[in-house]
Amino acid sequence: MIASLSMYDWPQVRAEHDRFWTLIRDGLRAGGIAAPDRLTRDESLWSVWESPELLLGQTCGMPYRTRLHGRVELVGTPDYGLPDAPPGYYYSVLVARKDAPGAAEDFIDRTLAFNGQDSQSGWAAPQNQMAKAGLRFTHTRHTGAHRDSARAVAIGKADIAAIDAISWRLIEAHHPEIAGKLRIVSRTDPTPGLPLVTAKGRETAPLGRAVASAIAALAPADRAALGLKALVTLPAEAYLAVPTPPPPSQDVPVN
Repeated sequence: MIASLSMYDWPQVRAEHDRFWTLIRDGLRAGGIAAPDRLTRDESLWSVWESPELLLGQTCGMPYRTRLHGRVELVGTPDYGLPDAPPGYYYSVLVARKDAPGAAEDFIDRTLAFNGQDSQSGWAAPQNQMAKAGLRFTHTRHTGAHRDSARAVAIGKADIAAIDAISWRLIEAHHPEIAGKLRIVSRTDPTPGLPLVTAKGRETAPLGRAVASAIAALAPADRAALGLKALVTLPAEAYLAVPTPPPPSQDVPVN
């Protein structure tokens, strides 16, 4: 049986995620549902998401709509209380170096650092935002993680990056040496946030109740560190309605 909260499970907040999982686990066990002692951290995201042993995992909106829909069950969407976003929604901040002037459109022919081509926040969100003006980023640099995209911009290996707002909070809190070199150029339109899912055919209601109760029971310091406010229910249609842009034309890893 697998449980994973890997999307924001950074080393700096690993202990807080462990305590969060302990609350979820104990709530499930109190209701007669078996749950693993610890979170899984040593398997790839796709092997976790697609495992028939998945009890609870967090995925991204783009993998959900492009591959996982119909193959997993939606449990709920954590609400991180972002300003100017509906509960359970999030957006990306487009960041550039502080000494690089201009609006987002001015960077369209420069290099976009992105964490992965299946990322809603790092790839789809900026491309969909630019598409409203008939534009598209065509010069790209694949980094593998939001904090690496931010770092690539900070050190001059890319010019702009779209960082999901919760990851940006973590960068500001734990990587001030990166955040201090960057400025927010703009932000994308809100889209449904990163959903919690379970294996196909598994009952979702007890899982949702355990997660919601765990969020409410978090110590204030842990809740603040994780940014969690509540668990909300968003329909699958909200995720499926988000456009999926074409994949990048370049795939150059950061050295």
